[in-house]
Amino acid sequence: MNGAESDLRFMQEALVLARRAADSGEVPVGAVLVHEGRVVGAGANAPVGRCDPTAHAEILALREAARQLGNYRLVECTLYVTLEPCLMCAGALQHARVARVVYGAPDPKTGACGSVVDMFAEARLNHHAVVEGGLCAEESATLLREFFAARR
Repeated sequence: MNGAESDLRFMQEALVLARRAADSGEVPVGAVLVHEGRVVGAGANAPVGRCDPTAHAEILALREAARQLGNYRLVECTLYVTLEPCLMCAGALQHARVARVVYGAPDPKTGACGSVVDMFAEARLNHHAVVEGGLCAEESATLLREFFAARR
């Protein structure tokens, strides 16, 4: 399996988690964290159900990966997430030293990987993940649009 096929496979896994979040009444965002070709952490958005403002999909995936790998430093890991990370999540990714972030839909209201701010481009910070956006962007955006349309 080449890099593009792997990226697509892992983003599809994140989309499954995003649908699970929507089914639970949460904003449909899913994330998987991959190390050496295998998923070591996964998360579906859960701040409402957990009464926890930090229970974003990315944070949950980071927590699980750190437990599995026995280290809070997640070097050589890639995060696949259906929505561009917010500033909190981008900060956690930076502190964990995640090497690469691949996201689906951009977030024009809170995106911290280029849409509103670009935390990983900030030269004064000591870690800079490679960021790639737009993988399965339409499918990710459709999940979000349908979720919010149903709420109106």
